Amino acid sequence: MDQLERMLNLSEPERAAVEKIQSRLPVGITPYFMSLVSRDDPQEALRRTVVPTAAEFITTPEEADDPLGEDSMSPVPGLVHRYPDRVLLLVLDFCSTYCRYCTRSRVVGHGAIYPSRSRLERAIEYIRSTPAVRDVLISGGDPLTLNDERIGWLLSQLRAIPHVEILRIGTKVPAVLPQRITPNLVRVLRRYHPLWMSLHFTHPSECTPEATRACERLANAGIPLGSQTVLLKGINDNVATMTALCHQLLRMRVRPYYIYQCDPITGSSHFRTAVESGLDIIRGLRGHTSGYAVPTYVIDAPGGGGKIPLMPNYVEGREGDMLLLRNYCDRQYRYPDVIGS
Repeated sequence: MDQLERMLNLSEPERAAVEKIQSRLPVGITPYFMSLVSRDDPQEALRRTVVPTAAEFITTPEEADDPLGEDSMSPVPGLVHRYPDRVLLLVLDFCSTYCRYCTRSRVVGHGAIYPSRSRLERAIEYIRSTPAVRDVLISGGDPLTLNDERIGWLLSQLRAIPHVEILRIGTKVPAVLPQRITPNLVRVLRRYHPLWMSLHFTHPSECTPEATRACERLANAGIPLGSQTVLLKGINDNVATMTALCHQLLRMRVRPYYIYQCDPITGSSHFRTAVESGLDIIRGLRGHTSGYAVPTYVIDAPGGGGKIPLMPNYVEGREGDMLLLRNYCDRQYRYPDVIGS
């Protein structure tokens, strides 16, 4: 509290939340990211993503601590096997900065997932003994908060498994701690291609010169970069903000990959938008900017159903052999469809 009050003029809902936080998702903000946060405006976008408010302690009936059912799909501790050909490896539960809408707030920041070699070896052995797994997503917590040696060891163990074709790392470090993307870290990462990276950018204000340099270092090492953005009420749930974010990401050599509907985690009602807001954003992007700037809007289905893509309805029906289509300018077109071929 003392540190926060030196840096921010806390509102009463913020102060009440910090005092009450206890066993809930901890507060953690890097000095770099704090420098981007408004000192005086509690409604500023970045501040709302990292500073808790009393709204976190409001629970609605549809919310759950584990809405995606990850715990029920975990054959060994810290590993989730939901899809047939890929697994999610939760390396640790520590993040340098904790997003208040985190889908894993039930475990993140509490020491529940420790990056011990023995635990990781059990997860690696599961992957080794499951030939259907061709893709491993390394996440957490944030795996780039491990030191270079530990990251290199983990990647080398996974790369040595013959049926693992692709390694991916999920991280928010380039947005909240870009100084971590050092030349030495990049040298370690580039040894283990094909390696992809899913970055977490939420708002155009995160696309700073420092974040740009971090992404350029990764891209120059041959690592394809994609961004996953959570749709958040009052933060990025409009066409103008999301367009600006997608355009800045492309300039940083990051492909906008997903827009996620905010998961119904416990205490998230103040962040969640109507699905129609996400569809409006896709309508405002598709056809109005380059296709590379248009992410896929998805709901990660509660209960472990996986990612379900959502699109505005561009197919309006048929007239005989003609397919009726609605374009980005809201004009109808007829396409001669071949039926039954």
